[in-house]
Order: sequence, then C-alpha cells, then structure tokens
Amino acid sequence: MPLAEPIPDLAALDLLVTVGELGSINAAAEAHGITQPAASMRLRALERALGLQLLERARTGSRLTPAGQAAVEWAAVILDGMRALQAGTAALRRDARSHLRLGASLTVAEYLVPGWLRQLRSALPEVGVSLEMGNSSHVIDLVSGGDIELGFIEGPAVPRRLRSCDLGSDALVVVVGAGHPWARRRRPLGAAELAATPLVLREQGSGTRDILAAELAAHGLEVTALMELASTTAIKGATVAGAAPAVLSALAVEAEVRSGELVVVPCPELRFERTIRAVWAGGRRPGPAAARLLDIAESAAWPRADRGPSAGP
Repeated sequence: MPLAEPIPDLAALDLLVTVGELGSINAAAEAHGITQPAASMRLRALERALGLQLLERARTGSRLTPAGQAAVEWAAVILDGMRALQAGTAALRRDARSHLRLGASLTVAEYLVPGWLRQLRSALPEVGVSLEMGNSSHVIDLVSGGDIELGFIEGPAVPRRLRSCDLGSDALVVVVGAGHPWARRRRPLGAAELAATPLVLREQGSGTRDILAAELAAHGLEVTALMELASTTAIKGATVAGAAPAVLSALAVEAEVRSGELVVVPCPELRFERTIRAVWAGGRRPGPAAARLLDIAESAAWPRADRGPSAGP
C-alpha cells in the first residue's frame, strides 16, 4: 500500500490564506508576526510540498494562482476545523481546572469529606466537585483507571502503582445495641469470643472489614458473618435494632454512642486502628484544586480518632 503524502504545514496554509486576503507576502508576514524572508521560505516550502505554484510574485505584490485559490478554499475548511479543535480543547482544559473528580470510601465520604469540601469551597469557590463513594477497593480502582483525580481510602495497603499520603488514624470499635447482653457486661471482650460471634459486617473490600479480618487473623481467628451490608448507616440501624454486634468506625458511631443507642464494648486484645489515606495516580501530580483539598485534609482536626467514643459500662 503506497504511503500517504505528507500533510502540509498548517501554519504555511494559514499564511497563504492571509496573502490572498492582503495581496502581499510582506503584509501577511507582519500580520503573522514573522519576517518577510521567513514568510517567503515557508510559502516556497509549501509549494514544494504540494508540487504546485500557489502565488504569482511581482514587485507590486503577490496574488494567488488558480491552484493557489483552490488551495486557499480547501485550506479554509481545514483551518476552521483546527480553530474549532483549539477552542474545544481550551474549554476542556478550563473545565478540568474548574471541576474536581473525587472518590472516597463510605466512612470518609460521610464523616470527613463534607467538612473538607466546605473549606475548599471557601478557598476556591469557582471549583465544582463530583464525589463517587464506594469501598476502598473501588476507590483504588477509580484512581488507577483515571476516573477520578484524588481518592480517600481506609485500610492497611496501597498498590505500588499509586502515590499516597497518610492523613490520620481512625479507631474501630465493637458496638452493640442498648438492649444487647454485651451492653451490660463488666469484663472486656476477648478476641476469640468476638470471632465466634456472628457479626453485622461490611462487604468484602471494605477497609473496615479488612482491618477486622487482619486483626483476627493475627490471632489465628476468622470473622463470622451474620449478615453483610453495604453501608455504615444500614449496619448501625441493624445493630441498634439488636440484630448482632458490629465493628465500625469511631467517627461513624459517635452520635449514637452519645445518645445511648449504641454501646461500645472494649476489646483490648485487638488493635482496632486504621490509617486514612489520600491516593492519586503515580505518574502525575494532583492539579491545583486537588492539591488544595489535600492540604486541607492533611491539616484537618481528627476528633476522637485516636481513642474512639467513650465505652459503655
């Protein structure tokens, strides 16, 4: 198959159109901000590339040949398309700068991100934000696939292909409804007893579930599931209703513990703490809006993150 002819220089085509409009290579050169010799060289190179004489040159000026006139008509379509491309891509760049795509695990999205976004709105009111929520594994997939610019996750591990920074820690706590027998127990809960008890759990891939499973595995134990629910709110509702104990973020249950709907059951054998992290693609730096949000998250207060709500009796 023969090779296609090389594409003419678009800048030279644009210059040719201007010569046709102004009737002079010198005037066209001034309009394009280049010297007359440079303009002449560019136009002669265009004629060689096309194999046509495009201009009739005289002391009084230059005018288009019939071939040059035809080339200008065709070039106008190409140049209009290129200007549309430039305008469109410029608009996309402006939109990318003014819109921030985020992802966050459910606990972080519900209890931390709203406060960070309020501060971002005050600092950068022109920036729009879209937030996708899911478990930590889902957020990592979104960042890896380029669907979001910045993600917030909880859990012990970050893939090496991503960059990350630690933002703070969040304690997990065992909670039961106020009517559950554990709510009145006087002795701490043991790891083996917790493992043997069916729990209301988050789904596989959740940072909360991963921390619980890892801590029990360190004691040679496994999680026992009564039911799996995909939201912290649903788990809290089931636990308050007395379905079974649950292990949840201290941030997530603070209001219910304060009101007495949930009771924290101490389990000192297990170290229930997880790191909240920001993650982004390893091959590029976060944009200005993402970097500002990252600064806000790094400097944010972490209420009760190191100790959780106060335990019950």
